[in-house]
Amino acid sequence: MAVTRSSSSGKSRRRSKSPSRPRSSASQKTKKGPSTNGSAAVNAKHMAPLPTSPSKSKAARIAPPSKTTKGAVASLFLITLLTFPTSSSSLTLQVFFYGWLTCLSTGLGVLPLVLLGDLDDYWLGLSNAVASGMMMSASYSLCEEGWTSGEDGTGGLRTVLGIGIGLAFIYITKSFLDAHESLKLEGLPDGADARRLLLIVFVMTLHSFSEGVGIGVSFGGPNGPKLGKFISASLAVHNVPEGLAVAVAMLGKGFSLLVIGLWCVLTSLPQPLMAVPSFLFVETFLPILPVGLGFAGGAMAFVAVGELFFESLEAVKDARAVCAVVFVSG
Repeated sequence: MAVTRSSSSGKSRRRSKSPSRPRSSASQKTKKGPSTNGSAAVNAKHMAPLPTSPSKSKAARIAPPSKTTKGAVASLFLITLLTFPTSSSSLTLQVFFYGWLTCLSTGLGVLPLVLLGDLDDYWLGLSNAVASGMMMSASYSLCEEGWTSGEDGTGGLRTVLGIGIGLAFIYITKSFLDAHESLKLEGLPDGADARRLLLIVFVMTLHSFSEGVGIGVSFGGPNGPKLGKFISASLAVHNVPEGLAVAVAMLGKGFSLLVIGLWCVLTSLPQPLMAVPSFLFVETFLPILPVGLGFAGGAMAFVAVGELFFESLEAVKDARAVCAVVFVSG
């Protein structure tokens, strides 16, 4: 009996030294069966979406400025410094400087976009509706100012003439741009966006000619610098939402915010350039002012309705929402 117990204990000791076997039948099936979980993991690995990189528009917004952009910003500071009037400055230099300030104020329209992130097509469409409403409002203001100007009662007729010329001019310009489909701007994905932006920038630049004439004429009037400074300050405030209209039209097109701000300033560059000759030759420019205001108003209305409004409808796909935004922003 003792020997039997000894052998039994030896067997038990030998069993305890042997490697432990898995007790779960499920784990044994996993080892012996086909490796379905492994293949599923491989398939899941291939089917999983790749990590998304930042969007092109977001990368463009935070991209470092190029040498051209830095040079443009430096030029703005340099012109401001060199033309800053002193007590001994001539009135002509003051006219240019105040026109220059109204030009720079247009760039402030980009500031609200600093608070916005990347927008999808829906919100970009609503942004175009905002720009459309602002441009419609500006168009009405220009035409109304031209209609009421002129002491001989012909301001309305000359304004209507300017509106017709402006509509015809923009239609011809748009036809020319559409005929050149290869036209592109740096950073834009295709020629269609480039042509649309060129048309918007072109129209906003055209209407700045009449505003520049208004600055020069106000300085040349009987009240002189006092009225001219008041008109310049009013235009500077007025230019901020106009700059915003240009900025939202360029939003999401691959431009950085700094470049958008420079484009906004560029659209108002005719203001200081036209202020000086209209001040020096006020009697010559005064009769054609209603024509210029009507021209700018008609061209702006064409772009606001024919381009921005319908582009907004295409992106938002909700006519009531688009019309409401246009009404509120206008």
